[in-house]
Amino acid sequence: MSATNQTPATASALKDQIREFIQIQLAEPKGISSFTDDESLMETGVIDSLGIFRLVSFLEEDLRVRVSDEEINADTLKSVNTIEELVLRKRNK
Repeated sequence: MSATNQTPATASALKDQIREFIQIQLAEPKGISSFTDDESLMETGVIDSLGIFRLVSFLEEDLRVRVSDEEINADTLKSVNTIEELVLRKRNK
């Protein structure tokens, strides 16, 4: 099994992949060096309106889950934990 597998086999690997994308692509360019898995990414400034589109693109292209317009909201995309829950729920349908 490769560490570069596009579809993580475990929830831990999935959460790591989500966290890494948010850290590198969304937080670091804004000078934000850390955040917790349950911290509100919008309230802390990690994700803004453009970041939401980038995050949804990542979820759909890299993690291969379809995110409906209704799921693109502050509750579903609030934190690393809620994003992981969304992906797991979509994969188990």
